[in-house]
Amino acid sequence: MTSHELARRRTFGIISHPDAGKTTLTEKLLLFGGAIHTAGAVKNNKIRKTATSDFMEIEKQRGISVATSVMGFEYEGYKITILDTPGHKDFAEDTYRTLTAVDSVILVIDAAKGVEEQTRKLMEVCRMRSTPVIAFINKLDREGQEAFTLLDELEREFGIHARPLTWPIGMGRNFQGVYNIYKQQLALYSPSKTELSDEIVRISADDHAALVKHIGAPAATKLREELDLIEGIYEPFDRDHYRDGYLAPVFFGSALNNFGVKDLLDTFVEVAPRPLPRETSTRSVAPEEDPFTGFVFKIHANLDPNHRARIAFCRVCSGRFERGKFYTHTRLNKQIRFTSPTSFMANERNIIDEAWPGDVIGLHDTGSFKIGDTLTEGEALAYKGIPSFSPEIFKLVVNRDPFKSKQLEKGIRQLTDEGVAQLFIREHGNEKIVGTVGELQYEVILFRLREEYGATADFRLLNVYKAFWFTSDDKKELDRFMKLQQRHIAWDKDDNPVYLPEGNWAFNAAREMFASIDFHMTSEFGK
Repeated sequence: MTSHELARRRTFGIISHPDAGKTTLTEKLLLFGGAIHTAGAVKNNKIRKTATSDFMEIEKQRGISVATSVMGFEYEGYKITILDTPGHKDFAEDTYRTLTAVDSVILVIDAAKGVEEQTRKLMEVCRMRSTPVIAFINKLDREGQEAFTLLDELEREFGIHARPLTWPIGMGRNFQGVYNIYKQQLALYSPSKTELSDEIVRISADDHAALVKHIGAPAATKLREELDLIEGIYEPFDRDHYRDGYLAPVFFGSALNNFGVKDLLDTFVEVAPRPLPRETSTRSVAPEEDPFTGFVFKIHANLDPNHRARIAFCRVCSGRFERGKFYTHTRLNKQIRFTSPTSFMANERNIIDEAWPGDVIGLHDTGSFKIGDTLTEGEALAYKGIPSFSPEIFKLVVNRDPFKSKQLEKGIRQLTDEGVAQLFIREHGNEKIVGTVGELQYEVILFRLREEYGATADFRLLNVYKAFWFTSDDKKELDRFMKLQQRHIAWDKDDNPVYLPEGNWAFNAAREMFASIDFHMTSEFGK
C-alpha cells in the first residue's frame, strides 16, 4: 500500500517575486483539479467567497500573501499538495522553511519583468538544496520580453540549464497560443478567467500546412524556425537531470486567463519526483520506511478566528500517520496523540484518518510544538534544515494597555512561534525584542495582536546590528563574555543565549577579545 500511495503523491511549492501571478496560478491549478469551481483575480473579493489561498484578513485587505497556504487536491489519480508561499521579501524566512517541506518547486516569472530580486533569493535556496524546479513564464497575453531573452536570463541568473517544453506563438496583442514541444500539440489562445477553455489541436511541428491553417503563414514559419533553434541550443529534456536540479523545464502561458496551465500540470504530475528521503541529525530517512516520522515546518495561531487554536503544519516523511495513535515528540521526549488531524484546502479543513509521505497535515497544538520539531514512533530523530536566520530589524515591544498585559504576552509568544518573526527576551526588565527581516512583519503583528488577541502595542526601534548565536568549549571564557556583555545578551525561543551587538565594530571587538568563542549567523549551529 505504501508504494502505491508514494507513487501518486506530488508535493511542491510555488515561488515568485510579488505580483508575478503566483497566487493566481495556484487558483487555476485548483480549478483544473476540481478543488474549486470558479477562479479569478486574487484581489476580486466576490470570488474570494470560494476557496483561495490568501485567507488571513490582512492578506485580503492588502492583496498580498503573508502566510504560507497549504492546499491538496486529486488530479488524474495523483494526490497533489501545493504550498503557496509568501512572495513579499519581508516574509522570505517563512518561504525558506516551507521549501524544506516540498519535493519540488514551480517558479513563476513575469514575462515583462523577467528575473527579479526576490526570485533570485528564493532560487538560491532551491539551488543550495538541489530542489527540482519547473519555470512558468506568465502573462504572455501582455507585452513582454522575447522568450529567448527570458530563457537566457533564467540560465545566467540561476546557474541552471533551461529547457522549454512549450513555446509561445506571439505575445501581447499578437499572442495566439503555445506549442507543446513535449507532447507535439498546439493550444490556441482564447481568454477565459473562470472556465476551462483551452482548445487543443494535435499537430506535428513538421505539418506546415496544418500550422498555417490555425495560426497563419508568418507565425507558422517563425514557430518552425524557433523550434529548430531550440533543438540546437538547449539541452534535450532529461527527467533525471530535472530531478537532480540541473535542468529546469520551462512553460509559457497566462495564469489569469487559464492558458498554458494544463500543459504545466499534466507534465508536472508525470515528471515531478514523488516524496524524497530526508536528512535527520543521525541518518537519512527513506519515505518507504514503515515507522511514521514527520516534522513541523510551520505553526499558525488562530487559523479559524472563531476557535483560538494553534495548528502545527507537519510534513509526513515516512510510514503511515494514523489518527488517534500515540507518537513521540522527540525534543520533549513525550507521547502525544492527535484525535482531529486535518488536511487543508486553503482555509477549509477536513479531519483525516491517515496520511502518507508527502502529505501535509494540520495538528492541533496546545503549545507543545516549535518549528523544526520531529514526531516519530519512538526513534530519537531530529530533522535538519529549519534554522532561524539573524533578523535585520530589531524592535522593543511596548505595551499600550497595562490591563491587557497577559493578552499581549500570549499574542507575542504565539505569533513569533509561527516563525514570521523572532522573539528575544532580555533579562533586564524582562524586555521583549522582536526581530524581523522587514517592516511589513511589524504591521502584520500589530494588526493580529489587535484583531486576534485584543492587545495593543507599539514597537521601538533598537540599535542592534545583528543576532549572533554563540558557543564555546571554554565555559570560563563563556561566562566572562556573558557577564561583560550582559546588556547585549538576550535569549531565543529555545533558551539559547544570543549576542545583539550595536554595530559591526562592536561585534569585531568582541570576536577579537574572545577568540575561543564561536559566533553563528543561524540557530542551527548545534545540529
